[in-house]
Amino acid sequence: MATARITWADAQLMPEDGKRYEAIDGELYVTAAPSRHHQWVSSNLEAALRELLQETGIGWVYDAPIGVEFPATEEGVQPDIIFVSRASAEKLVDEGIRGAPDLVVEILSPSTSDRDRSVKLKLYQRQGVAQYWIVDPNEETVEVWDFWSEVEPETYEGSLPVRIGGIDAGTIDLDRIFEPER
Repeated sequence: MATARITWADAQLMPEDGKRYEAIDGELYVTAAPSRHHQWVSSNLEAALRELLQETGIGWVYDAPIGVEFPATEEGVQPDIIFVSRASAEKLVDEGIRGAPDLVVEILSPSTSDRDRSVKLKLYQRQGVAQYWIVDPNEETVEVWDFWSEVEPETYEGSLPVRIGGIDAGTIDLDRIFEPER
């Protein structure tokens, strides 16, 4: 007997219990609330991206929990951070984001590392996300996948150039992103 294919609409019916529910390739993925350190890194990176991309009018930066729906395949996820450019403003809907954001950022944690590096990597590439950043708080690195170019992914430590959609928006000091809480 075949099991039911899980859709984004199904994932949206799950309880509001602090967990993230995502539907990818017909499977339901459940993730526990992130650690304090994960949130610290996420908050620091979000602030840096807001300064470079949102406050300059290039687009909008959002953090979890916000749903990203891929309607054609009925899939949906809740990435740690996303960016939607002004050119993609039609993807902003009341429920969240409908369609591929320009940038998706996932911050690795022990429970999500394998999924972020495989299942989600393939999902974002297949769905037309321009860039995917995999942030490793333990190694203090950011791996940048630019799906719109033919180059191999690059791993950055120390500083991260922010280039999205042909726009050189500036550089992020990764030492400040990964600095310990005070």
